[in-house]
Amino acid sequence: MVAIAIAGCGKTTFFAGRQLPPSQLTTRVLIAVQNPGALTKGALDIVDAFYDTRYKFNNTQVTYSISGYAGALPISIQNMPEEQIGAVYGYGDGSFTVVNYAKESSSGAVKSLTGTSSSIFVTRSQTYIFAAQQAAHVLTIVNQATGAVVSLGLPGIYRVSVNPGGTMALAFVQNSNYIYYPRQLSAAQTIAYSGGASTWPKAAVDCEPQNGPLWCLFQAQSPDATDATGNSYGAPLAFDRPVKAVFSSDGGTAYVLNCGPECGGTTASISSLPVAPLIFTTGLQSGTLPVTGTIPTIAVPGGSSNALVTGSTMYVAGQQLLPDGLFTGNLTVVNLASNTAGTATSISDGAPGAVSRILLGDDNTLWIAMTKCNNGERFETGQPYGCLTMYNTSTNSVTMIEPYFGDATGVANVTGYHKVYVAQGGQVYIYSTVDGSSINNQYVTVTGTAYDVAFMDATTDSNNTVY
Repeated sequence: MVAIAIAGCGKTTFFAGRQLPPSQLTTRVLIAVQNPGALTKGALDIVDAFYDTRYKFNNTQVTYSISGYAGALPISIQNMPEEQIGAVYGYGDGSFTVVNYAKESSSGAVKSLTGTSSSIFVTRSQTYIFAAQQAAHVLTIVNQATGAVVSLGLPGIYRVSVNPGGTMALAFVQNSNYIYYPRQLSAAQTIAYSGGASTWPKAAVDCEPQNGPLWCLFQAQSPDATDATGNSYGAPLAFDRPVKAVFSSDGGTAYVLNCGPECGGTTASISSLPVAPLIFTTGLQSGTLPVTGTIPTIAVPGGSSNALVTGSTMYVAGQQLLPDGLFTGNLTVVNLASNTAGTATSISDGAPGAVSRILLGDDNTLWIAMTKCNNGERFETGQPYGCLTMYNTSTNSVTMIEPYFGDATGVANVTGYHKVYVAQGGQVYIYSTVDGSSINNQYVTVTGTAYDVAFMDATTDSNNTVY
């Protein structure tokens, strides 16, 4: 009778009413693994981040993974624990796969998306997918609700940023000082713009399908200072090699990161754009771009290629060009209330212009992961170096995680457990958020190349190193 009573106490859910998965683990880290075996090029392994083990607690022969996943060379996990899903991009075959965290399974890659993408995101609603397809020179938009696919021509496109609300997107062109945004068209606009490029607004760079366009791609700062409706807004202020955007906590502002010298430009900075005029849904836009004819810009001499916003504070990571021609890593704290940038703090070096990984952890820590840190100032001048930095946001102290294990390509904060998982040099490592010390990773190492990690059971979607 006691045994029956205990068996009846089993739970099918855990916090926030989330369904207990088949593994029955409630503290899971997902690992994107490349080439895990001779017959497969990709896998998504699951580890128990409470005990730091790949195995069932009482059986080392039982391991866990996402069933049904067949992508090749996965490189990123867009982590959305609030929605109980993750979106995995496979660079080897261009696959974009949404995996179900509750079922620990996948039903296959998105079928309406073809070709490879240099940057790709799905909205939280899973309705829209935006893909920068650099090889094809197009921004591809997939509406999963209707099955409609449109490809907007943009030579040199290589990155795309989507706001958390999934209402606007920005496209970035390599070695360019302009950014672009897509917008759906009303029935009247479809008719008006169906006569070809001569009938499009001056700020439009492409409208598709051309014989009856449903979407147009607009230049945010038109060379002739004309907005998407054909109105003049004054002399344009060009960006300086913009690479991506992050968004304010209230969702009203897009902060464009201008990487400047890192990308062959002049000045690293942050430019502020109002989100309202950029909303892609017909009839929901408000205002023109830019509102006053100029775009507020904050100089960031330490470099600006990635950032994280929390409240009124932005942490900006980047590489600064030194007189000897080498680059060195910096972190700059920007006060968004006063629009001022603090003094740059030295962190791990990285590849100039590369979008590093940056994530908040427990114990007031910020973790910055870099690639190609062995090409920076520290390596070339014989200094100790590594690709991972822990920054304490309360004391402003920096801990360089050494020695060098290779490129740091993914970070996952295991919230509440004072540790982060890191994909570094193709393997999985664990570090304490208390002091940056290494935690035993013996039982979480994988076969193959670990490229990204995500905390599947995080409380919010902000626990995500891919923006």
